[in-house]
Amino acid sequence: MSGVHYVVTGGAGFVGSNLVRYILTTRPDARVTNVDTLTYAGNLESLADIDDAPELAGRHRFVHADICDGEAMAGILSGDEVVLHLAAESHVDRSIQADAPFMRTNVLGTRTLLQAALDAGVRRFVHVSTDEVYGELPWRDPAEGHPDDGAPRFTEQTPLAPRSPYAASKAASDHLVLAYHHTHDLDIVVTRCSNNYGPYQYPEKLIPLMITRALSDEPLPVYGDGQHVRDWIQVLDHVRGILAAADAGESGRTYNFGGGAERTNLSVVHAILEALDKPRTLIRHVQDRPGHDRRYAMDASRAHDELGWAPTASFDEGLQGTVAWYLEHRGWWRRVQARQT
Repeated sequence: MSGVHYVVTGGAGFVGSNLVRYILTTRPDARVTNVDTLTYAGNLESLADIDDAPELAGRHRFVHADICDGEAMAGILSGDEVVLHLAAESHVDRSIQADAPFMRTNVLGTRTLLQAALDAGVRRFVHVSTDEVYGELPWRDPAEGHPDDGAPRFTEQTPLAPRSPYAASKAASDHLVLAYHHTHDLDIVVTRCSNNYGPYQYPEKLIPLMITRALSDEPLPVYGDGQHVRDWIQVLDHVRGILAAADAGESGRTYNFGGGAERTNLSVVHAILEALDKPRTLIRHVQDRPGHDRRYAMDASRAHDELGWAPTASFDEGLQGTVAWYLEHRGWWRRVQARQT
């Protein structure tokens, strides 16, 4: 879509900031209104390069607002926008400790935004979700072969069976979005994606946490035996998927995106240590978190067949690029860490 006005919620977060940057740099006629409440994971510094480029900054408007504020959302949405809804509380560990913020943002916030979108008559509403709503897949011991050899993957027909408070809040929001489509004929598309990695990721998630701790020669905490399997996707491949769904997705339909790169957590940590030339003695196995799902993996064939989408970054290349980015942007992640303390 050219000349489109996109409203991106959560646009100061990890995926959101990469999405905003990608839209502005690849779609010269597009405008972006970026809505973020700037919780701990929202960081305007992740958008500094946009503000420093006049040809981009002139098409980017940042609005500091909470998606749970119905009046604010009504004031932002005026009609012909495409809403890309990424704003969410997303860290499983935090949802185990305190789930109320997840229910507020992911459920109430999505409902508030949906009502504002319906009232405004927006062109399309794309709801960005997660593979975790599907629950847990059968797991194979890596000693028996590569974890994805012939093993089942999540399809869009897989029943939702969330197993953490975070996943449950996202599943609830998915149901709400689809209900607004069926009840109110709101033009919506739902996307669900596997684990993302890449630049500007808040260093509480596995890959940036291990990179930053290894660079500081600090212990690397690995849950349990480290054999939990995830399907990894480079963030720009995910961003391209979101826009492909916005451009060409069938209304009321769900699309899975995955990198086709299943890895155990421990193997990812080993690869990071190898890239940084750090010893495996930094690894510390710690008590597993409650209800830790053993395996996720996405079947993205619908996105490939209907949207012409496919991941372009191999995991090895993507991880090398991510490690290089954190090496070159120590100031960014050190300032993020300083705000945590």
